[in-house]
Amino acid sequence: MVCFQQVFSAGVMQHASPIPEAAVDSETKRIGKVALYGFWLNLALAGMKGLLALFSGSLAVTASAIDSGTDAATSLVLFGGLKLSTKKTSSFPLGLYKIENLISIFTAFSIFFAGYEIARKVLAGPSGPLKISLGVILLLSLGVAATFLFGRYALAVGRQTGSPTLLAEARHRQVDVLSSMIVLAAILPGYFGWDPSFYGVSIDQFATGLVLIFIARAGWELLSSGMRVLLDASIDFETLDQVRIILNEHPMVVQVKSLVGRNAGRFRFLQTSIIVRTVDLQKAHQVSQDLEEDIRRKVPHLERVMIHYEPQPRSHLRIAVPLAEPSGKLSHHFGESPYFALVTVRLSDRRIEKQEIVENPHKDIETAKGIRVAEWLIGQNVDHVMINEDLSRKGPGYALSNAGVQLAVTSAGNLKEVIEEALSTH
Repeated sequence: MVCFQQVFSAGVMQHASPIPEAAVDSETKRIGKVALYGFWLNLALAGMKGLLALFSGSLAVTASAIDSGTDAATSLVLFGGLKLSTKKTSSFPLGLYKIENLISIFTAFSIFFAGYEIARKVLAGPSGPLKISLGVILLLSLGVAATFLFGRYALAVGRQTGSPTLLAEARHRQVDVLSSMIVLAAILPGYFGWDPSFYGVSIDQFATGLVLIFIARAGWELLSSGMRVLLDASIDFETLDQVRIILNEHPMVVQVKSLVGRNAGRFRFLQTSIIVRTVDLQKAHQVSQDLEEDIRRKVPHLERVMIHYEPQPRSHLRIAVPLAEPSGKLSHHFGESPYFALVTVRLSDRRIEKQEIVENPHKDIETAKGIRVAEWLIGQNVDHVMINEDLSRKGPGYALSNAGVQLAVTSAGNLKEVIEEALSTH
């Protein structure tokens, strides 16, 4: 269900609507399934690596087991948080979407805790000789493959849903794959009976230190991205530029005064203030609806779009008149008119501030010249078109009207009479 809210006060209007709840629930369920799968995978990996660590005595495998155990706990919290993230109450009418970002921060601190435990193990040193068998290597390789495949799956679903939590989970899985491969590389010499060391540091300790670096980097990325959202940092500039282009391309939009946006979980909130080329409330509201629909089609996961619009303050009136000749004789045809007079009138004293005669750039084309001329005049920021023929039910008339340009049929025969008629009515 899409809800609309309108406020009109002193010529200023605003319009907003949330994302359909059915789409939110569908995506949330899908993300929840991935989180649950991640919990069971991490729990299985933690149990397997814990047993392998006890059997092999490898510090690197122990560190990897601690990492997987932390991941399992985080995945369980993630699953519960997702159930709450889309709930709306009287105390939280805009939803609890930022719970996803809070979970990302919790994940980051969990990663830091795992890193601390690993560093403590490194400083304690090896407890004895390694016992690496082919079974240990095969089981760890199976864990690497499972982690890689789940990471790709989480990344695909995260991109489709825009969930920051799943994208964080996918990045974490990529780090796990790298760290697990380092662990494998570290224990392989032990399988062949080798025990290399560098300046008193065993290869097992060296590999554990590398795993620690990966873990710290992943934790920092999650912490910084989550904190940006909680502090209401702006959404990415590419998205804002995309929305700005949509707003500016609408013929009724004269100016985009402001445009801001923020993230909450995987959802986006946009707020813009625009000036429209009309004082008609109904037409201005239709413009805002058209803009919102266009923005929603091109920018995914918009929870709310707030469009604040106000009429264009008018100090001048720009009039277009089709001419048959530069001397000022009016043309009886719009699209085929060889010339146009563009006259700028200052409304405060009704004086002509600028007047120019320009050639019609589309008079010689074979088809749709009337539409082309209408679009050209809109680009010239024309407010009023005075003509001898009635265009109200023709294509050029619709194009001009939709852009907020007023049409007036005149019986005057020359430009001077037209200007006098226009000044008498404004």
